Amino acid sequence: MPTLLEVQRVMRCSLLHHGDGAAAAFILSDGLAPEARLDIYRNTASAALTLALRLAYPAVYRLVGGEFFEGVARIFIEEKPPRSAYLDEYGAAFPDFLASFPSAASLPYLAGVARLEWAVNGALHAPDVEVFDLSDLSAVGPADYGRIVFAAHPSMGLVNADYPVDAVWRAVLAQDDAAIAAIDPGSGPVWLLVQRFETGVGVRRINEKEWQFAAQLCAGRPLQAALDATPGFDAATALAGYLAAGRFTGFKLEPA
Repeated sequence: MPTLLEVQRVMRCSLLHHGDGAAAAFILSDGLAPEARLDIYRNTASAALTLALRLAYPAVYRLVGGEFFEGVARIFIEEKPPRSAYLDEYGAAFPDFLASFPSAASLPYLAGVARLEWAVNGALHAPDVEVFDLSDLSAVGPADYGRIVFAAHPSMGLVNADYPVDAVWRAVLAQDDAAIAAIDPGSGPVWLLVQRFETGVGVRRINEKEWQFAAQLCAGRPLQAALDATPGFDAATALAGYLAAGRFTGFKLEPA
């Protein structure tokens, strides 16, 4: 007799992969054939995962249309099934999948729009975390400034793209045909900072140096390392702005 875990694994494969009916051998026939019962669960699972992707990527959905989106979603679900029951976290690999999907090649900015949408989705569902009291920094002496390692707010995200994906995203969601027509695809690249505020999620453009500086800090690099990686940049002003906007929730000192 197979173990419960073995049955669950067979069931999972049969639900995620059309044509895999191995789980039918473990389903009772009681007025409805096992394969027909399996189809009901398979269709329900596919519909739930497709809806999760659609909710995370509304602009992508509108750009490609429902039929294309559902088709590519089915392929993605088979190749990248969820590893958690928390569907708000499902779809992180979708932008890279779109970037390599041949049928999406006619929309070269599609993957960039998807990366922006995933950052927005992450900001929406990020936990609420209190920012630290800036007066705590006064306990750090000047000789140790370079050792400060900031903890980025979980709603903060950074996206860069070769195309003006923020303009495309806004225009598509607003269903503003005039704005869409006015977008110059060659006006990229763009460097974007995403953050959740009390009023909603904000997406704004920053310059490349500021983006690189923020990326260093968000990656957990010490302040001095971030400064060394972005020479010729007014880091003091940028850092003051980050702290005032609550983009960091705490800090620690890297060991000397």
